[in-house]
Amino acid sequence: MTSNQEQNNQEAMELEKTNSEEIKIEEQSIEIEDRYEFGWSNYSEITNGRFAMLGFLAIILIELISQKSFLNWAGIF
Repeated sequence: MTSNQEQNNQEAMELEKTNSEEIKIEEQSIEIEDRYEFGWSNYSEITNGRFAMLGFLAIILIELISQKSFLNWAGIF
């Protein structure tokens, strides 16, 4: 075997050792409230962001389909 193959085999054996040993990772959970609250809340921000992304996607699709800028298509400019 060449030295590269021997090195690869040695790395593979070390990886198997690592995989066979128990690795304990402390899990952290992130809680996002999924209920509506009046005013500024995580739920409101996430919902607003999603609608903004949909609106931006709609404008891009309008421009691609009509071959005009959104402002020309809407008659604003």
